[in-house]
Amino acid sequence: MQPPLKQLGFTQLEPVLPALCETARHEQWTYETFLQRVLAAEIEGRDRRAAERRLQAARLPALKTLEAFDFAFQPSLSQRLIWELADLAFVRTATNVLFLGPPGTGKTHLSLGLTLKALAAGYTALFTTLSQLAEALETAAYPTLLRQRLRRYTTPDVLVIDEVGYTKLTPAQAHHFFELVTARYEQRTAPRQPERVNAERSRVVDDHQCGRRQSANQQG
Repeated sequence: MQPPLKQLGFTQLEPVLPALCETARHEQWTYETFLQRVLAAEIEGRDRRAAERRLQAARLPALKTLEAFDFAFQPSLSQRLIWELADLAFVRTATNVLFLGPPGTGKTHLSLGLTLKALAAGYTALFTTLSQLAEALETAAYPTLLRQRLRRYTTPDVLVIDEVGYTKLTPAQAHHFFELVTARYEQRTAPRQPERVNAERSRVVDDHQCGRRQSANQQG
């Protein structure tokens, strides 16, 4: 059966087809029932493979669910709000999600939990740290490569940027980051979850650079 299945593009059916045939004979399925079960098995297999590919592409550092989050550990956190976010309206409406707090308060766990919800719903996602993102964009040796790397971060439906408060960007890195945020703003959402640390350390672009950018925008 393998050549015909491959020719028809039924890539997921072969492992389960013998069992389906045996069950069909034993339970005396009609042709219609057998066809329905065969098609359903192929669709389920494709959905499973697609989910596996989305999870692999997301590059999550760990698998942490919202169900496993200890809300009692963070009593100031609104559990109702988190579960409202879990319905993924923020993805559909291209709304940013920002988790603030000192280290060890569960920001990464919540980000990963929401990302898993998005992946399970069929959305694509990518997890990165700000330092990894900045390095990838800064080290692009020529414009075409930079555009390719920007697409890496603009293509996913959900982009999670971790450890924002730990990283102070150079002016060039800040410029690339601004390009990325602008591109995603035009397309979809870019959830970020920075650390709340010393204000000087967490400043992505210093006041002088912000002033220069505002002046340039006004001139343009």
